[in-house]
Amino acid sequence: MKRIAALTLAALVTLSPAAAQEAEEPGDLREGMDLLNEGMRLFLRGLGDELEPRMRALVEEMEPAMTRLMELIDDIDAYHLPEKLPNGDIIIRRKQQGEGGDLPPVGPDGEVEL
Repeated sequence: MKRIAALTLAALVTLSPAAAQEAEEPGDLREGMDLLNEGMRLFLRGLGDELEPRMRALVEEMEPAMTRLMELIDDIDAYHLPEKLPNGDIIIRRKQQGEGGDLPPVGPDGEVEL
């Protein structure tokens, strides 16, 4: 985290008006831009290094729930977008025949005909 703060500070100093006034020659400006690019590259790499373990842990925690959800929802196109009710519940309605999507026909007993 200290590395990220140091890189951010370095980028701000590079962009300051005093630094812009000092870079009067085209070569100096190019060198300043190269340093700015290098600083941003290092900043983003450091940010990625910080976030990668957290993202990996999040994916590992969510994987079983997502796998189970995909087992329950066989074809995602057969459902409407989730709705949040006033009480906070979230529902996902199944599309009815004729509402779009390629739904299998439903028999008179409510069973899906294959």
